[in-house]
Amino acid sequence: MDREEEYQVLYRNVAKPFFFKMDPEKAHHMVIGGLHTAGSLPGGSSLLQSMYGVSETPDLAVDLFGLHFPTPVGLAAGLDKNAAAVEGFSSIGFGFMEVGTVTPKGQPGNDQPRLFRLPPDEALLNRMGFNNEGAEAMAQKLSRLKSRSIPVAVNIGKNKVTPNEEAYNDYLECIRKLYPYGDFFVVNISSPNTPDLRNLQYGSELSSLIAHIMNEMRQQARIHGESKHILVKIAPDVSNEELEMMIDALSASGISGIIATNTTIGRDGLTHPNKKETGGISGRPLRARSTEVVSRVYKQTGGRLPIIGSGGIFTAEDAYEKIRAGASLVEIYTALIYEGPEVNRRLHAGLRELLRRDGLTHISEAVGADHR
Repeated sequence: MDREEEYQVLYRNVAKPFFFKMDPEKAHHMVIGGLHTAGSLPGGSSLLQSMYGVSETPDLAVDLFGLHFPTPVGLAAGLDKNAAAVEGFSSIGFGFMEVGTVTPKGQPGNDQPRLFRLPPDEALLNRMGFNNEGAEAMAQKLSRLKSRSIPVAVNIGKNKVTPNEEAYNDYLECIRKLYPYGDFFVVNISSPNTPDLRNLQYGSELSSLIAHIMNEMRQQARIHGESKHILVKIAPDVSNEELEMMIDALSASGISGIIATNTTIGRDGLTHPNKKETGGISGRPLRARSTEVVSRVYKQTGGRLPIIGSGGIFTAEDAYEKIRAGASLVEIYTALIYEGPEVNRRLHAGLRELLRRDGLTHISEAVGADHR
């Protein structure tokens, strides 16, 4: 058994059973705390890198949004809500990561319990409600980072008490406070756990919100002398007609890309009793629909609007499916919980093998291949 297999067995037989006996949110905080500590200690990041890091290879490195992504697999928003463990997560094989969702003012989120596992479905259910310490606290954490080895995206949202007609002010405040510290930004209007938030995805509300945001991004670019890109994260729980109108509006807005998708409120095929809980589902049950949304966005935009595919990725085949459907980058979250940090090495090795199988020399050649 080589060292990588030993780490995999260690997680599967020791760490995972330990964490899965704990309350999910307590386990979450323990992981964040551990990665924060490891990343902060002298030599800690190097140790994590030696255990779980992924060596960059030319065939999988991606240049997009004016940034360099050492691998196409990133960490989705929601795990490091307060940018507490950026150095730790940056050392375990991710090509980029999102922090947040962050709101202008800190807020406690929804009542606990609010995070649930569905092991036979390889899924998580959450109704966290944008619990976070606020934009100012995140700005302080990001400003103290000694180094940044991967791009860090800041995922921004609105406070629960802010009515939709004033939501744009919350997004603008987040941008103003965090513009110097994010490598790019993600607008979250698709979480199912903030009342009426998803209504911002449609019609005039969407167009007005994005217009305000794009204007603020231009102002910040002038102030700081550096242009940064902004993406919008969309929900899977829309009709194909609604999705088409949403993509038309976003394509015309000047945004840099789309993340497809957020969690789903659908319950089809779930078997675990926790399916009765209110909240959004992530993990395997989301895979097919999120890939379908990626494909539809790519087809409708002719591949001109970059897509980050997110939802249900556990294997290299899952990631490659989204890439062939049109995603330039992909993200994981639930797989990290179920499979452990060794998952990134398996994804990296598997993607390289799939490229070779298809006679391709670079991952960009696979983007949207199913449409050709």
